[in-house]
Amino acid sequence: MTLFPAIDLKDGKAVRLSKGLMESAKIYNESPVAQVKIFEEMGAEWVHLVDLNGAFAGEPVNHDVIKEIRASSKVKLELGGGIRDEATIKQYLELGIDRVILGSIAVKDPQFVRDMAAKYPVVVGIDAIDGYVAVEGWGEVSSMKATDLAKEFAAAGVEAIICTDVGRDGMLTGVNVEFTLDIARASGVPTIASGGLKERSEIDALAATGEIEGIIVGKAYYEGTLDLEKALKEVK
Repeated sequence: MTLFPAIDLKDGKAVRLSKGLMESAKIYNESPVAQVKIFEEMGAEWVHLVDLNGAFAGEPVNHDVIKEIRASSKVKLELGGGIRDEATIKQYLELGIDRVILGSIAVKDPQFVRDMAAKYPVVVGIDAIDGYVAVEGWGEVSSMKATDLAKEFAAAGVEAIICTDVGRDGMLTGVNVEFTLDIARASGVPTIASGGLKERSEIDALAATGEIEGIIVGKAYYEGTLDLEKALKEVK
């Protein structure tokens, strides 16, 4: 199991949302750069970054702070939010981002994702509301089932799938283990759980399945319901 401490970037600050609603944004650190350093010092191997403004705008917005984060840390970085074309993928990889997350574009153009995965380190983000894929910064719900989308990327060469149960995201109501397993089994791709993590026992439950690669850690760390530093040591 890999733990992925998360930072959502909004207007250059480190925030977290509840159920993906922009108006729910709570600032946890005025400096995302400093927050990444905290995670790095705790022993995190990866940090999960989302350009929230970019997700809604459909193009990169927090580029400058992302560049600063990369320049000031050695931790591996995965980044999503508003990445919809090859030029943006190349731009971020050249900046030193370790892998990019493709979300909305994966629903609209799965072939594009397969093409990009053949050339670049790509992760697919599947975000679901009641089992159906949410797009455009979770502002819209499509008619596609999340498991059907996951099947599109079986043997497609993507490095991982991050699946988020939007209804649980930022709510500290517990990870949706069954949903995560459904995605993992539908795709056969290493799958990372996201949305709702509250406490250490849930990490153990995910690990016990033997089928889930990792978990995104957000509000549980920021609100103090999970001792992240201890969990990172124990998971290693």
